[in-house]
Amino acid sequence: MNFLPLAASLLFASSITLAVSDAASAAREDSRVAERAKQTVSYGKDRLQKVDYWAGRSANAPLVVFVHGGAWSAGDKTMMDGSAKLEHWQSLGYAVASVNYRLVPDNTVEDQGADVASAVAYLKNNASRLGFDAKRIALIGHSAGAHLVALVGTDPAYFLAAGLSLGDVAGIVPLDGACYDVTYQLDNAGILMRGKYRDAFGADPARHKELSPTLQAASPNAPEFLILHVQRDDAKVQSREFAAALEQAGTPAKVQAFKGRGLRGHAEINRKLGEADYPATPVVDAFLKRVFG
Repeated sequence: MNFLPLAASLLFASSITLAVSDAASAAREDSRVAERAKQTVSYGKDRLQKVDYWAGRSANAPLVVFVHGGAWSAGDKTMMDGSAKLEHWQSLGYAVASVNYRLVPDNTVEDQGADVASAVAYLKNNASRLGFDAKRIALIGHSAGAHLVALVGTDPAYFLAAGLSLGDVAGIVPLDGACYDVTYQLDNAGILMRGKYRDAFGADPARHKELSPTLQAASPNAPEFLILHVQRDDAKVQSREFAAALEQAGTPAKVQAFKGRGLRGHAEINRKLGEADYPATPVVDAFLKRVFG
């Protein structure tokens, strides 16, 4: 009996089986990658009322919701794309959402607060479909986004209007914001930014108070705050005063400062967060781990 053709046939069949098995494994991996790829969802009718969402490692992953900065008049959710934050939070297994909101001057800061709350409500109400734990949501914002997450975390009207309560978020992390007290900011702003603040907040002192998280920090508030800033005088003063107002209301709040000066430092805390050697990364990690439980 000639065993060579039989051996060749068996080898060919074995190769086919391995190829099919490898293809199936690759397909499963591609499916897992696709499940964690970005998807864009709408939480309102305006073209800017959209959220970019990346699924976490599991269907009960915690969710980090990020709100971009841009002086209330610029910026975009796509600033999250390719960032150290996104890669790092995904490596921890978290789901991630990056929120767009309507911008000044066509809309108001009040509209922006409503948009942030509405985005959180949409995500929470669709948690099963999107694949995350609706009971473990944290809000993080930078610059104007820091002001907005602080605002919706201290004035319950925003979440109530969206069908939520302040207890629907586990914690809030404002990154190097400075308009926690709007009147203080307007009185002490440099020439470069004073016009931006006027465009956003106008000249009505009553409105300034309503839009100041420090002055809205009487209980109830979101459960816990981690307030980070770099070495900018306005951010330093306002972060401390905001934390003091929260603590006076019985809300846990920690302030921590990091290196970096001026607008360069202001940009760095946003750009470098998530990098392993950036000092704020483990601080935020520890906070998220604790509030997510």
